[in-house]
Amino acid sequence: MLKIISFLTVILITFNFAHADKILIFEFTEKELLELKVRKVRGADNKTVYSVNSNENGNYLKAVANNAASGLGKEIKINLNKTPFINITWKVEKDLKGIKENTKKGHDYAARVFAIKKTGATPLSNRAINYVFSSNSLVGENRPSPYTKKSIDNVLASTKDSLNKWITVKANVKEDFKRFHNLNVNELDGLAIMADTDNSKMKSVAYFQNIYFSAN
Repeated sequence: MLKIISFLTVILITFNFAHADKILIFEFTEKELLELKVRKVRGADNKTVYSVNSNENGNYLKAVANNAASGLGKEIKINLNKTPFINITWKVEKDLKGIKENTKKGHDYAARVFAIKKTGATPLSNRAINYVFSSNSLVGENRPSPYTKKSIDNVLASTKDSLNKWITVKANVKEDFKRFHNLNVNELDGLAIMADTDNSKMKSVAYFQNIYFSAN
């Protein structure tokens, strides 16, 4: 089965419907991490190691991928008419310099966040925007995954100018689904985090903090 489709098939767990104007997706606590479970991508040798900690800005998730690929996800209904913007604070400490991310052998990212829309009766029909912290591409670059055109890689951050720095990025998910998939999406069905190095066989270290949806 395709790498990304396989991941999106099993990654989501049920979460309550979100109504507020600011929707916090992850709490990054030990309790939450145990509830989410770690889902390994089919064919990967190892699981990405996730752990939680905190700093002056609150809780964060650390992701260490050493020839590994696995992710965490929540099935959560997000009203994109009210809160279309995804906000992500993240950092890549050790990147994957030199790989070709637009090929199957190099399709790895130290940090990525999937926005997922169910578009059919089976998980294989899901569409996704894959917001990535790239090690080799420039911010603003985008392309279909080499595994499936149903998932689009959209570069929101790059270690070319932001290695080992906490940065916050924002994207309009509703507009991105229209732009990349030609879909008018009113409601998002889930969100997932992943750090993967199973294709390149390299090691990455990244951090996620304060992922939420907002009205503007």
